[in-house]
Amino acid sequence: MARTSFQTKGNEDRMLQAAELLRRGGVVAFPTETVYGLGANALDPAAIARIYEIKGRPRTSPLIVHVATIEKARELVTEWPETAERLARRFWPGPLTLVLPKHEVVPVELTAGLGTVGIRIPAHPVALRLLELAGVPVAAPSANRFMQLSPTTAAHVEAALGAAVDLILDGGATRVGIESTVLSLVGGVPLLLRPGMISRVQIEEVIGPVEVAGAMEGAHPSPGMQDRHYSPRTPLYLVRGPADLAAAGRGVYLFLTRPALGVTCVAMPAEAEAYAAQLYETLHRYDDGSWDWIAVEQPSEEPAWAGVNDRLRRARMQ
Repeated sequence: MARTSFQTKGNEDRMLQAAELLRRGGVVAFPTETVYGLGANALDPAAIARIYEIKGRPRTSPLIVHVATIEKARELVTEWPETAERLARRFWPGPLTLVLPKHEVVPVELTAGLGTVGIRIPAHPVALRLLELAGVPVAAPSANRFMQLSPTTAAHVEAALGAAVDLILDGGATRVGIESTVLSLVGGVPLLLRPGMISRVQIEEVIGPVEVAGAMEGAHPSPGMQDRHYSPRTPLYLVRGPADLAAAGRGVYLFLTRPALGVTCVAMPAEAEAYAAQLYETLHRYDDGSWDWIAVEQPSEEPAWAGVNDRLRRARMQ
């Protein structure tokens, strides 16, 4: 099946083609507000298997399902607590994934054998139109090889996956830039499984206290919980400032406060939202094989930066 890359603006025929591919078991890369997703019919075990194969993703890492409406989300779960309703009304469409007990219609292949499923409504016009036209829930992890940098442009998808994808919808650069916040509403106190640009503080303003997940063994209830993830091929180091930079070889320094002498320096935004939107694009740009290392100045530990810091800590050399 031929893979095509194109701009989707004003191109309804291409959107219809993508939707038909999804219904027939195809795999389509498409933009969301966070990163580009590698989409397949979430109710089709064979299509789900293609996602795992293309990404080289372990079956212990579940996939997030994207839907067009809250009503469609409720069809995929056996419980929809008041906390889910409040969060969905406040943050959807948007970069928040809710983990809930799954309905039997959801294949276990999608959930890593667990009895829960992560669901969200993406805040991107291309993604929402695709979901509407396809008429099926769409499983969509990031459209990259497992553990590597997530894509924020169609060109990143093309470079990482190439002809393995049936079709790539090009909706331009993503707005948020890092993956969604993931919150489990299974059991007692809500559990933050993966931080993102919707912060714990924002969630607690809506539903009250939230706990933060610790280390887990076996299948993870959320993507992105591996110790090392979201990594460039070039070794990445977190540093406190220029004095901590590695001296050997050619390097790039992503700084917030002041540049360093003798290395290529890149000024990063001082605000968390702008930083997140630029982070993966910057790392992709310098992860081209011509640098010995990338050093990143440690951002603030304030709550707004939790998602950015999580990605940097998982991306760094251990």
